[in-house]
Amino acid sequence: MSALNGPFARLLTFATWLTSPLTPDDYLGLIDPLLDARHPAGQVTAVRPETAHTSTLTIRPGRGWSGHQAGQYIPVGVEVDGVRHWRTYSLTSPPDRPDGLLAITVKAVPDGTVSPPLAHRTESGTVLRLGSAQGDFVLPDTLPSRLLMLTAGSGITPVMALLRALMSRRPPHPDVVLLHSTPSPGDSIFGEELRAMQRTLSWLTHIEHHTRAQGRITPEEVARHCPDWRARETFVCGPQGLLDAAENRWKRAGLGGRIHVERFRPTPLQTPGPPGPGGGLVLFTRSGVHADADASTPLLAVGEAAGVPMPYGCRRGICFGCLTPLAYGRARDLRTGELHHAGQLIQTCVTAAAAPLALQA
Repeated sequence: MSALNGPFARLLTFATWLTSPLTPDDYLGLIDPLLDARHPAGQVTAVRPETAHTSTLTIRPGRGWSGHQAGQYIPVGVEVDGVRHWRTYSLTSPPDRPDGLLAITVKAVPDGTVSPPLAHRTESGTVLRLGSAQGDFVLPDTLPSRLLMLTAGSGITPVMALLRALMSRRPPHPDVVLLHSTPSPGDSIFGEELRAMQRTLSWLTHIEHHTRAQGRITPEEVARHCPDWRARETFVCGPQGLLDAAENRWKRAGLGGRIHVERFRPTPLQTPGPPGPGGGLVLFTRSGVHADADASTPLLAVGEAAGVPMPYGCRRGICFGCLTPLAYGRARDLRTGELHHAGQLIQTCVTAAAAPLALQA
């Protein structure tokens, strides 16, 4: 990928003047989507079944990929019957993988539009659109001496990335207890790999809980398997009931600051209201253009008014075509009032500046 830097990057800058309002990336993307830095993509290199309903897709990211931390997730754009749909999936690969490949593990949801074909009918060579890595379900910079990881079902996916990242670190490793709940042994994603890790890693204790035989896991069950749970930094991912029960238990124990919860679906705002105060200077990092923005004008309109060739799809009936990484600052969703922060992928057609910000456009 080094050829894409240095003289090549300067050539692209010069070519921008010749191709405006499009950019060289728009033309490169027609030749090879992996060369398009404005609309990052990745090519599937392998598909490996994990269970009867789950598969891991290994992906070679293209030029626009900006990296990730273990535990984060990414938006993935998938073509289904000629229509692009966006879904988010946890990255299950560590960030320092030697071959530079990424991995997502997809569970096919019954009657789902995207997950069944993605998990079961994706072929090697398929190109997927990729958003920027997001989420704060990550290990702290200074590792604690003891960790508890509590997962159920596909909640193991971001935690698997954390475990793989720990494996790649130099000793000493923290003492890790993983308590993972599935309906049966055959339903355990990464089951064989986790059992092998239990046999070979002295710092990992992997405990399997099977709900068909033992019922749902409870806080009391957690305490039985991990008596020192109060002394451990805890990461929890799984169904809503598990997350709520764990949060309540830790808060009642005065340990709310020591539990990290990953929810696959964000909690919606209870009472969406009008946009709050905001606005500020907007920097479009790829073009170097600055523009003033108020708190009610969509960033797509702000960029176009400033002469920035913004990506969009709304006017062609393609939703999410305007997805753009927020590099710095905060943006507010004009429909719900939700705040988006740096590192997230935003729809510029429905978000406005909530503070000075920078967009990768």
